[in-house]
Amino acid sequence: SEYKDSDTGVHIWRMADYAAALAAACGWDAARCDEVRRAAPMHDIGKVSIPDAILRKPGRLDDDERTTMQTHAEAGYQILAQSTDAPLLQLAATIARHHHEKWDGSGYPRGIKGEEIPLSARLFAIVDVWDALCSDRPYRKGWSAEKVLDYIRSQSGTHFDPQVVELFLNAVTEVINNFED
Repeated sequence: SEYKDSDTGVHIWRMADYAAALAAACGWDAARCDEVRRAAPMHDIGKVSIPDAILRKPGRLDDDERTTMQTHAEAGYQILAQSTDAPLLQLAATIARHHHEKWDGSGYPRGIKGEEIPLSARLFAIVDVWDALCSDRPYRKGWSAEKVLDYIRSQSGTHFDPQVVELFLNAVTEVINNFED
């Protein structure tokens, strides 16, 4: 999808590092964190199935366009899940399918909630939103880190797993404090 959507090219590599760091904060071992780092760049592979007119639209999507865009999560899963003997691709398929699910069940594509959402996708959802909101897009300027952190806090228990939000906020605070020292 990075070939169809230039914003995605840099975004996927940032996501890989953020996702691995948050997985480490969740207590995952180094090998599992490395798997997340390698699987994360594939999270939006399903965007190859989205027409350019929607993918590159500079303004807000209408309801039909949004419905079409939402199919990328399941399309990505279908692309990646075909390799049943490759654990890395299975992890990537899980993240692709579930990274737009929400803790309260209002997400897509399946509308699952809480711990029904795989942990890999719950942690990835936060870093995906973090990076998306911090980044400039054709239709809006990126938000300040403070504004994005406030938004993530406000979405704890609705969009995001509250425990993962706490881990994320602690990790971000630690990075900021280390940077300022």
